[in-house]
Amino acid sequence: MTMQKRATVVSSTVATTLVIVKLIVGIVSGSVSVLASAIDSGLDLAVSLFNYFAVSNAEKPANEKFNYGLGKVEAIAAVIEGVVITMSGLFIGYEAIKKILHPQPIEYMGASLGVMFLSIALTGALVAYLNRVAKATDNMVIKSDALHYKTDLFSNGAILVALAVIHFTGFYLIDGLLGVAIAVYIIYSAYELIEEGVLMLLDVAMDEEIVQKIVQAIQSEPKVTDYHWLKTRQAGNDRFVDVHLVFNPEMSLLEAHRIADAVEEKIKAIDPNADWLINIHLDPYDDSDVNDEESPEFADNKESDHSSQ
Repeated sequence: MTMQKRATVVSSTVATTLVIVKLIVGIVSGSVSVLASAIDSGLDLAVSLFNYFAVSNAEKPANEKFNYGLGKVEAIAAVIEGVVITMSGLFIGYEAIKKILHPQPIEYMGASLGVMFLSIALTGALVAYLNRVAKATDNMVIKSDALHYKTDLFSNGAILVALAVIHFTGFYLIDGLLGVAIAVYIIYSAYELIEEGVLMLLDVAMDEEIVQKIVQAIQSEPKVTDYHWLKTRQAGNDRFVDVHLVFNPEMSLLEAHRIADAVEEKIKAIDPNADWLINIHLDPYDDSDVNDEESPEFADNKESDHSSQ
């Protein structure tokens, strides 16, 4: 079992434990914050199980039907996870507003405080573990899972504060108010997950820092006289790079190919943990003008020129 799969199993186990404990205490005590946290943990469990499915499929190699692999399954998982989290945030907000309008006393305060302490301890350990796996594998699903459980950690901390305030002051309204705050925070966090997943599905370019390192790798080869039409994208752990390299027209194809291979190795060294798919086109002269005419940007500019006449 890979580190990514093991991480999803661990997170599913932790989520199951928290769902059972929080649900029992939340129903018995009547705390909307604890019940909201139980619902969130239930969604965590569903997401973690789905993440196991996503990681398993994303790791499958390319085949005749999916020539570029299934790396984008990770992005789909992130979008679905974000939507589910958003829905849970809306429900928590609804329940919190009801609690504000119709406040009720919280019973079994000791049990409520205990379950939140347990939740913070387990969630904190899980976040540390997921962050370690995410750093080692650079897996988008694990990163999303780590971020989601980190929001849970903050939410549980806020709930613990609410229960403590109620215990010492009797200010029951704080339960509903913090429930609303938690809902807003959860929805905000979900937006970031959805945005990252959608951008990957739309083939957004790699981070500017990575692109600059690719440019440096190209320019470090003195016999590459120029380059153009550099394009990058990412799908899961796969990194795609397309670029045209310009060589002296008198250079042999064998020599140009050898240099192109050296450029590829330098690009792959930027992130050895990633799977790089690099497509280098060899040009004997700079034909960027021709390529620019075929690019969408040129077509848009040409259309705007015609419309202005």
